[in-house]
Amino acid sequence: MTSIYKMSSLYNMMKTKYNLKSIPSSRIATFDSFAVGLEKHHVGAFLEFDVTESRDKIRLLKKRGAGISFTAWLIKVIAGTLELYPEAAAFLLNKRKLILFDDINISLMVEKKSGDSKVPMPVVIRQANKKNMEEITSEIENARTHHLEAGEIVIHQKSPLIERLYYRLPGLCRRTIWRFLLRHPKLAYPKMGNVMVTSIGMMGRINGWFITRSVHPVAFGIGSVIKKPVVIGDEIKIREILNMTVLVDHDAMDGAPMVRMLTGFTKAIETGAYLNYQR
Repeated sequence: MTSIYKMSSLYNMMKTKYNLKSIPSSRIATFDSFAVGLEKHHVGAFLEFDVTESRDKIRLLKKRGAGISFTAWLIKVIAGTLELYPEAAAFLLNKRKLILFDDINISLMVEKKSGDSKVPMPVVIRQANKKNMEEITSEIENARTHHLEAGEIVIHQKSPLIERLYYRLPGLCRRTIWRFLLRHPKLAYPKMGNVMVTSIGMMGRINGWFITRSVHPVAFGIGSVIKKPVVIGDEIKIREILNMTVLVDHDAMDGAPMVRMLTGFTKAIETGAYLNYQR
């Protein structure tokens, strides 16, 4: 009886309907970077920012004709903060030295359509610390509307033959390449920058945090802006609160300077840094 039951179950499984869906090649690099990112000694911080005043300033600037977005402003604040605390965006070199690049190049994940699927694709915003918010906004919008061409694994960057061969290698070999690049930051930096930003606020609304992973020295997971009751003085007021996760490589930055960096970052966000200029 047991054998008949097993055969019947197997037969029913064979009759089960299903579909197969191809995974875009760009996802393979995501799988590998996530696996290698788990090996890094990141310290995670789950933060809340009161962005009520900052968003009011952005709305006012937009009414005056400024072409800026909330995400672009956050990237500008991130770049400005890391310019003051460069160790946070430094790569570890041979476990004895840090290599600090002069510019803050931010890899921003943008959702793109590839075939029938939507996949996250990185666009590298170079010299974000030297650009204004209008320039950053324009780069983000261009990346979101950019039509993907064959061979692109980073928006606006076609993959050479050696990188296309990467996708055909076994997983162990691919992850070894990632580890090699991270041990030689001068090779990794031009392609992926030194900062990672993922913004689910550009794609949806979630009341909470999400834990990102990255091979970068520092990574920012920008969540949604949610209205919440906040105690201000002796009153309860409804404020706009931004949730964000920050990962910092503890091998490159100790806890005390890390706290100082995050304190400065919080102050810049909540006071609307860079938003007081006149057009």
